[in-house]
Amino acid sequence: MVMFVDDIRNTIDLKVHVRPMTGRQARYHAARSAATQAKLLAAMEDLLDAGESFTDITVQRLIEEAGVSRATFYAHFRTKSDVLVCLADRLREQQLARAQAWDPTLGEEDGAERYAQYWLEIITAQRASHSIMAAVRVAASYDPGVGDFYSDDLETFDELIRSLLLSEKAAGSAPADLDAANASKIIIWGVGGAMARHIGTDDGSGDAAFARELGRIFWYGAYRRPAD
Repeated sequence: MVMFVDDIRNTIDLKVHVRPMTGRQARYHAARSAATQAKLLAAMEDLLDAGESFTDITVQRLIEEAGVSRATFYAHFRTKSDVLVCLADRLREQQLARAQAWDPTLGEEDGAERYAQYWLEIITAQRASHSIMAAVRVAASYDPGVGDFYSDDLETFDELIRSLLLSEKAAGSAPADLDAANASKIIIWGVGGAMARHIGTDDGSGDAAFARELGRIFWYGAYRRPAD
């Protein structure tokens, strides 16, 4: 009997036919996945905006807020830190687009004012997402994954500003003695801390004045600093 069954298996190609997913089905599943992810991101943001500490927020708390199962959570994220990083990464992309759009050559006569307006837009965006970025800064001190993201975030902007300053030097617009590497570090790493402090202690009424000082400090101190 065994030999008979073996003969059948050797002579008949047994195949399991699985119907491929149609384009409509793929789009449906992708949309459901995106909607679930959006629920979890919104849940994290809502909890942080409500004043809950990221350290105290658990996966259980997140899935209750989002209205999804634990299995569904782990189908989209490994940890709650991944949810936070995903939220922060979306903010980074928005701010990176603003930074890339900034062009110091558009107007020499009002460069400091335009730079102040740029910083005001950044401050406004940072204030709207203050709870998220505050959580990132706290979690970065003990969570390697968040710490790596935070460092990479600042380094991305550091590299962008350094490249811009080098271009300005090459064009003769910025002074030849400008140390672009150190200047970009001061602009990005220094402003990050100063802005966080400002947003955390100011009700928003001082945003324009803060942005004005940033615009002038860095326009006249780096982009158009007089040569020695």
